[in-house]
Amino acid sequence: MSEKTVGTHIDGGTQGATRTAASQLLSATNIWSDAPSPPPASQPIPVLPPAPSPEPVAQIPDRFAAAVTAAPLAPARVRSDQWPPRKLSLALQGGGTFAAFTWGVLERLLEEPSIEFDTISGASAGAINAILLACGLAEGGREAARSRLNRFWIRLMHEASFRSLMLVGGFSAAGSSVAFGPTLRSGQFDPFDLDPLRQALSRDINFAALRDAACPKLLIAATRIRDGQQQIFGNDDVTADVALASTCPPLVHCAVEIEGEAYWDGGLGGNPPLLRLAQQTTAIDVLLIQVTPARDSFVPITLAAIDRRLDQIAANAALKAEIAAIEWTQSRAAPSLRLFRIAAEDSVDGLAQRSSTDLGRGFIRLLHRSGREAAERWLGQDATATPGAAPAVAEPALA
Repeated sequence: MSEKTVGTHIDGGTQGATRTAASQLLSATNIWSDAPSPPPASQPIPVLPPAPSPEPVAQIPDRFAAAVTAAPLAPARVRSDQWPPRKLSLALQGGGTFAAFTWGVLERLLEEPSIEFDTISGASAGAINAILLACGLAEGGREAARSRLNRFWIRLMHEASFRSLMLVGGFSAAGSSVAFGPTLRSGQFDPFDLDPLRQALSRDINFAALRDAACPKLLIAATRIRDGQQQIFGNDDVTADVALASTCPPLVHCAVEIEGEAYWDGGLGGNPPLLRLAQQTTAIDVLLIQVTPARDSFVPITLAAIDRRLDQIAANAALKAEIAAIEWTQSRAAPSLRLFRIAAEDSVDGLAQRSSTDLGRGFIRLLHRSGREAAERWLGQDATATPGAAPAVAEPALA
C-alpha cells in the first residue's frame, strides 16, 4: 500500500463462497513466511464458479490445502454500495496520547445514525478506546458511548501527571530505558500496584455489558511474555485485567497476570490486530485508525529523538505486515472486503516530531479536533462516481 492509498478494494464477483475461501486462506496464512508476491494486475487469479458441494471455489495454493480444510467457516458478507456504510468494523491503533485523535474520529462516527458497528479491535490505548466505545453502545447507545469517551479523555487532560501516562500506555520499552536509565526495575514507579487505570475502568466501564448481545464484537490484544505471542481476548474474556495487560508498558509497570500467564502491552505484537478482524467481521467495510506516524522526513540524532523514531517504526511494523497479508489474500480469493485508513499524520503537521506522552491540553484538543475533521472528510467522500467501486479517499492536506 503506497502512502497515497488509504483504502484498498477488491471487488468479489461471488458472495458466500468467495468470502469463505478468503477467510480460510487468511486463517492459514503465515504473514512472516516467504509467501510469493501477488501476480501482476494484468493476470488475475481465476475464480471457479460456485458448485453444489461445500468445497471452497477459490483457487488456493496446494501448500495451504490441509490447513484450509480444517479452518472454521466465516459468516458470509452481503455486498452493499451504500455510503456511508451501513455496517462498519474498526481497527484502533494504540500510541499513547496520540490516541486522542481516535477519540475525535469515533465521536464523529457516532453522529452517523445509519452506521452500525460490527467488530472492534484494539491494542494499548486503542484497546481502551475500543472498550469504552463498545460498553457505551451496549448500555446506552451512541450518546452513552460518546459520553464515556469524552469523560475519559477530559479527565486525562485535567489529571495530567506521570501516572496519567500509564492510562494510555504512553511509554515504549526503549523510551522508558532512555528516560529513566538502564537500572529501572519493572513496577518501580508503582510498587503497590495502584494502577490508576484500574480505578478509571471501575468508574467508567461495566464489563458485564460487554457480554450483551447488543455489544459489538471486541478483539483486544495483549502480548504473552512467555513466548511473545499475541493473545486476543473476546467479549466474554475482557476484564479490567485484560485492559491493564493491553496497556502495560514493560519497563514502567509490573506484568499483568491472567489465568497464570503474564502479559505486556498488546501493541508489541500487533498494533492493532487486523488479520483477526478481517477473519471475524461480517462487515464489508473495515476502517483502520492509525495514530502512530509511519513517515518522518528528519533523521534523528539525539537519544530521545532516536527512541521516538524507533518506537514509531516498531509500532507500525506488524501492522504493515498484516495489511500486506490481507492484500495478498485479496488478490487470490477476491473477497469483497474494503479496507480504509484514516491516519493522524495526514491531519496533524509534524506529528512524527511530537511525543506520545505529551499531555498538554492544547495538543490533545488539537488531536481530537483533527480526528473529527478527518472522519468528516472520510464520510463525505463520493461513492457514486464509479458504481461498485470503493470510495476514493484522498489523503487530506496537512493542517
